[in-house]
Amino acid sequence: MRDPARTSSFAGKGSGDYIIAFSTAEGVRRQSGTDLPTVEDVPNSRTSALFQAVVESTEEAVLNSLLRATTVTSHGGTTAEAISIDEVTRLLREAGRIP
Repeated sequence: MRDPARTSSFAGKGSGDYIIAFSTAEGVRRQSGTDLPTVEDVPNSRTSALFQAVVESTEEAVLNSLLRATTVTSHGGTTAEAISIDEVTRLLREAGRIP
């Protein structure tokens, strides 16, 4: 089910979207001057679930970084306040997004 708060949907099989992926996984790293490693192809019929998993994990990572951040002050004295989880929860309840 598509969340109405999303700005778009995931790129599914046959959507016509182009996907570029980057990875820091050790298994696909290469050294300068070496041949590109071979990577097993994912059949087109199995890409929709993969794309959806990427979208959902990225959304969760963004939310986690926003809600678990702490207040910080720069060397110059500028302070960036952490987001209040209680305030976010209150606003989400008011908007009917959570019970």
